[in-house]
Amino acid sequence: MGWLDDNHDAVVVAVDDPVEGHRWNEEVTGTVNRTFLTRLPNSAYRVREYLTEKEVDRLIEAARKRGRNGARDAAAILLAYRHGLRAAELCALRWSQVDLRNGRLHVNRAKGGIESVHPLHGPELRALRPLQGSSPYVFTTEAGTPVTTSWFLRMIQRTGIAAELPFPIHPHMLRHSTGYKLANDGQDTRSLAHYLGHRNLQSTHQIYGVGS
Repeated sequence: MGWLDDNHDAVVVAVDDPVEGHRWNEEVTGTVNRTFLTRLPNSAYRVREYLTEKEVDRLIEAARKRGRNGARDAAAILLAYRHGLRAAELCALRWSQVDLRNGRLHVNRAKGGIESVHPLHGPELRALRPLQGSSPYVFTTEAGTPVTTSWFLRMIQRTGIAAELPFPIHPHMLRHSTGYKLANDGQDTRSLAHYLGHRNLQSTHQIYGVGS
């Protein structure tokens, strides 16, 4: 037996989900409703895959005002943006990678990326210091466990709505925002690739269109 019993006709109903940014298709049969996810092209959800600097600022401010964990959430967005962190890299971030005294962040890249050391500036240092606690992880839940990529996705989506951004957003847009910001600041391909941990310069050029 497959998805549908041959004895029943099915009607497919499309339901938009503005938070998840997907379209859910519901199969309605005579006996059961089945829901499955259809992923549309990114252009169906948003006009671009990055945020401007002003939009990131709005996102951070909205996070700061959302609930009792606003300081943590705002710091997570700031770190992800300033350092081009993937969701997994942010959630795995440990205090042993952070040097608050000298303003340095050791970035461990996922997906076989190149590790590097980034400077930490005033806003990041001020955002990080209040988060220090007994956990080895920088970003934790109220129970003291490390946050997850699922948490980061939900937090970013809900904060984007609270910030009244013009389209649904997802965490990887912060990494793209980093790349476009640095490219617009005049960084060349090699410098940008090193900062983002890319091993393939061609990938950096194709995404951000910067010269060598």
